[in-house]
Amino acid sequence: MRKVTWRIVPFTFMLYVISYLDRANIGYAALQMNHELALGAEAFGFASGIFFIGYFLFEVPSNVMLARYGARVWIARILISWGIVSVLTAFVQTAEQLYVLRFLLGVAEAGFFPGIIVYLTHWFRAKEQATTIALFTAAIPVSYLMGAPLSTWMMDNINWLGLSGWRWMIILEGGPAILGGIATFLFLVDRPEQAEWLDAREKAWLVQELETDRKARPNARHLSTLRTMLNPKVLFLSLIYFVYQTGSLGIGYWMPQIIKGFSGSLSNTEVGLIAMVPYALATVGMIAWSRNSDRTGERRLHSALPLLLAGAALAVVGAVEAPWLAMALISAALTGLYAFKAPFWALPSLFLSRSTAAMSIAVINSIGNLGGFAGPYVIGLVKGSTGSATAGLIFLSGLLVVSFLMTALMRFEERA
Repeated sequence: MRKVTWRIVPFTFMLYVISYLDRANIGYAALQMNHELALGAEAFGFASGIFFIGYFLFEVPSNVMLARYGARVWIARILISWGIVSVLTAFVQTAEQLYVLRFLLGVAEAGFFPGIIVYLTHWFRAKEQATTIALFTAAIPVSYLMGAPLSTWMMDNINWLGLSGWRWMIILEGGPAILGGIATFLFLVDRPEQAEWLDAREKAWLVQELETDRKARPNARHLSTLRTMLNPKVLFLSLIYFVYQTGSLGIGYWMPQIIKGFSGSLSNTEVGLIAMVPYALATVGMIAWSRNSDRTGERRLHSALPLLLAGAALAVVGAVEAPWLAMALISAALTGLYAFKAPFWALPSLFLSRSTAAMSIAVINSIGNLGGFAGPYVIGLVKGSTGSATAGLIFLSGLLVVSFLMTALMRFEERA
């Protein structure tokens, strides 16, 4: 299992870092882009969020195509197409062009996250899944951790050929997705029995372990695609994830501008360096929390409690004036938001078979990611009308408390 982990997890981790750099760098681009394209707060919130409309519409179809063509081929296609769209975004001249390309970026990237989660279930047993997913999804805070200083430095220092820094930042961060797609096609194999880097004894052992793991869940249900989409528990998890994403991405996209508001004298690079701190703490917290979930075998409360922490921290952050205290609260909020992820994605396997759980992840991710449109857009509306993001942060904190209650009250047949 150590050999499998070192072969697969760092590579998929790298791909997810690239994914989030391309998805979230609009938050840093806004420090220059909003002025150049004459974007108000509402327009920026819409541009940030429309990505998730395209993502929602094409998530489940993309997952169906992945099942048909295999993870290696389809994930490579996703990476190459979103890399091309991301690079094209650097050349927009109007808000409308930005909206179109952000929508197409969501279309291109749809299916990537559930595709990787499905891929990991072909290699890891249930008792390792929360930690494995945490190591993979740690790419999200790490991408912000890396992207914060990298993106802002490029914006401040690269102005080749007369193009603005934010445009070069998007070009230079979009190119690796194309290279990652080529590497995926050459490097990954779909299942253990195809892995030339495992010997015959190792292949046989892993295949047998995964089959034993599957048989250990006799109550797990196998459902058709339509019945999976209409399953009440799947829909309830989708609603939880929608509320969660509304709060999570609302703070993620707006944090550079929140930090900039601490002091008008901060440069873009300084904003990026300050933004590293909460993401570094969140990365450590999410991995430690997920390992504890695997150790105890408990998923529901390990999903719920981080949401309560995040909601409480966001409720207070807008009311404090000291920048260091605001950053401490943002760090606590992000730690809770990211610690939630891995135990949550282990929940479907408690009541569904592996193949059906894979489809349910696509459904949950598809519906839930609509919250990625709602969160940034709501904060944009609030900031546009009040001149401050405080009321929007309080609204998002309330949503996170609601998602905590929904998760805590849901019942599963849990196994130690």
